Amino acid sequence: MTPDVARPIPPTLDVHLSGTELATALERDARAGLLASPKQLPPVYFYDDRGSRLFDEITRLPEYYPTRSERWILDAHAKDMALLSGADTLIELGAGTCEKSRVLLDAMQAVGLLSRYVPLDVSDTVLWEAATTLAEEYPGLAVHAVVGDFHRHLDQLPPGGRRLIAFLGGTIGNLGPAQRRRFLVDLDCTMDAEDRFLVGTDLVKDRDRLVRAYDDDAGVTAEFNKNVLSVLNRELGADFDPDRFDHVAVWNEEAQRIEMWLRSNAEQSIRVEGLDLDLVFGEGEAMLTEISTKFTPEGLAAELAECGFVVDAMWPSPGDDFLMTLCHPYC
Repeated sequence: MTPDVARPIPPTLDVHLSGTELATALERDARAGLLASPKQLPPVYFYDDRGSRLFDEITRLPEYYPTRSERWILDAHAKDMALLSGADTLIELGAGTCEKSRVLLDAMQAVGLLSRYVPLDVSDTVLWEAATTLAEEYPGLAVHAVVGDFHRHLDQLPPGGRRLIAFLGGTIGNLGPAQRRRFLVDLDCTMDAEDRFLVGTDLVKDRDRLVRAYDDDAGVTAEFNKNVLSVLNRELGADFDPDRFDHVAVWNEEAQRIEMWLRSNAEQSIRVEGLDLDLVFGEGEAMLTEISTKFTPEGLAAELAECGFVVDAMWPSPGDDFLMTLCHPYC
């Protein structure tokens, strides 16, 4: 008899976020941010096709340690994470191309627990391509992709099984304190007692090294930052000239975070046709485009506890550059 061989299971796709909703969100966020003082834009709009390629290049730069540090932790401890979580379902928030997921999927498969993978992201095209590829690479794995926003659609994550919900890359640091609290409380409310949450966080370290990670010598991060202006030009009919803005990365000691700004190098007027909005940037006026909060293990544990989580384990990278934390909801 021929032994049974697992066959690929066709992936499924749930769509909770349409292209129209994304366009409406951009209009709303851009209007609110451009009229704020100081002006600001959410970092989610960095990631069009060009922005995603630039960020991929950033992760390979010598100055940018977070991606390498997180990957070291995953390579060294993914099996520990799988065993300690006891999960048969991996859910990844902001999954993108799902590249990092493979380390966790391999570990869960190796310990005999893997049955389902649920990637969530706002891009249906990228998500479907990744889901199709993974379904082929992991025969027998049920891939249930969800197009949605982790700020709004956590309650749409499919239930069942023991779930390991992963939020990788230090992305939680892009949220301000109030946003982080709301996200964590909302997540806690959607989790069962046996579910686990795995979060990657960048740690506080030498200030000069932190700044260099966001202001590389090759200027790739500067191009990445300025690319958001090209997004506004294309999507909202704006007439920003990226060359009239300078990339600035600074350490905010009080808030314990890196801030990325675009600073106008001349007084200029901007028209945003899609918003029927006329703006003036003074020479030297800066617009906030991203924050990246850095944590201490003690501070992170306290913040998680305030939002209803109990820490199961923490895994630092060499030199305490980066930290991955496994926790569960307090019940």
